[in-house]
Amino acid sequence: MTISYISAAEAAAMINHGDVLGVGGFGPAGSPKCITPEIAKRARGEHEAGRPFRVDLITGASIGASCDGELAAADAIDRRLPFTVNPEIRKAFNEGRVRYSDLNLSDNATFLRQGITGPPTWGIMEACHIEQVGNTIRIYPTAGIGIAPTICRLATQGIFIELNEWHSTNLIGLHDIYEIENPWSRTTVGITHPLKRIGKPYIEVEAHRVKGVVRCNLPDESRSMTPGNSITDAIGQHMADFLVYNMNHGFISRDRLILQSGVGSGANAVLGALGECEDVPRFSIYTEVLQEEPLRLIKNGRVKAASTGALTIGPEPLRELCNDISHYSDCLLVRPSEISNCPEIIARLGICSMNTAIEVDVYGHVNSTKIGGTRMMNGVGGSADFTCNAMLASFTCSSTTKDGKISSIVPFCSHVDHTEHYVDAVITEYGVADLRGKCSMEKAAALIEIAHPDYRPLLRDYLCLAERYGGHTHHVLPAAFAMHDTYRRKGDMRLTDWSEYIRE
Repeated sequence: MTISYISAAEAAAMINHGDVLGVGGFGPAGSPKCITPEIAKRARGEHEAGRPFRVDLITGASIGASCDGELAAADAIDRRLPFTVNPEIRKAFNEGRVRYSDLNLSDNATFLRQGITGPPTWGIMEACHIEQVGNTIRIYPTAGIGIAPTICRLATQGIFIELNEWHSTNLIGLHDIYEIENPWSRTTVGITHPLKRIGKPYIEVEAHRVKGVVRCNLPDESRSMTPGNSITDAIGQHMADFLVYNMNHGFISRDRLILQSGVGSGANAVLGALGECEDVPRFSIYTEVLQEEPLRLIKNGRVKAASTGALTIGPEPLRELCNDISHYSDCLLVRPSEISNCPEIIARLGICSMNTAIEVDVYGHVNSTKIGGTRMMNGVGGSADFTCNAMLASFTCSSTTKDGKISSIVPFCSHVDHTEHYVDAVITEYGVADLRGKCSMEKAAALIEIAHPDYRPLLRDYLCLAERYGGHTHHVLPAAFAMHDTYRRKGDMRLTDWSEYIRE
């Protein structure tokens, strides 16, 4: 059987209302770019003719605007999981137009294999190269993998491949493709250091299951990161000081320091600032997403080895990486998300995790997904995978947002993704709150010390009011969300008047 080359429109014509699409990639890296806009165009045509056309969309994590954005704008998505950063589909989530299921990324492929969220009807993969060997086709991914191996194996009708010639074939060899077995027959995932290979550099599928290959030449849709500032520099220095403190006390290894960093410009800048600190020894990275600062640190020799689920960097940095691949090929691997986020591996390697919080309450609970407890931002992603299994789990955030009108330290989180039991430390530009071994009231005192000075008196007043009610954690339940409510009504948390919420 020979490879069949088709157009994006021909691929989209095979997809029907009610189908489940499984999409490769992790972040914009590796996500499809030409078939999904044609599906969106088809959906608009069907809707104009008065016929329904919506599909379920299962991905490795967030994906590019050509997929999430185009399909959401065309009202072509019924259900979506597990994570996204696209503003168009985020709006659809929060308006109730798309049924969104938030999910830990380590569970994503397993849920598909168990049949909980699948099976997918069709798979759509991006490749920098394909080759046919007998009755199989080898798919060489681009900058991200996600749950592509599982989708390729399970898609009931078959898969489409976008052969994207914008991507350099220099990426071949950076991938380590491995799929975890079902729980009842699962073997050890034998990764004992970040660069240990356990799989193949390609995804292998039966040739008859590839229903068409679409040629394209489209740049990656990852955007360059916003540069760091004085706040991220301060957080990075505090993080560095905290790591050095832990190394000096023997709590973590100086020789085998392995870090994980979350997604976004803030996390990227903090890791960059941390990498510039001479007191922190050369380290390795085991993470779900590798952004621009870690790649700079690899080239500068500050990072020894890096394993990731995706290279979410801008098009130009990605081209530079491919053109200068000799600096990276011996110290960089790209893996499926169930491997990059595997709890077993995170625990075995003794990873120190650094993720980003939307807000933290005075007892150490963290909200990383919902603004005001109701509006989805992105999803939990892999932050819980790392937080629950890391040797040292920390969260970073600036002390305020919206020009100081919102405090990131609050009496009670409006939504909780990570409970106090797994959060070891919180870092703002004002310092580190080391929560390990502390009782609830000691945690509260430590967290208030790293809040913005404008909010420290307000938070202390809350605790004084709550103390009269006693208990292991002190709360005045009618006032627990007073700061959130004040912002909703007055536009500034600093205007909170506790007396408005006290009911005897």
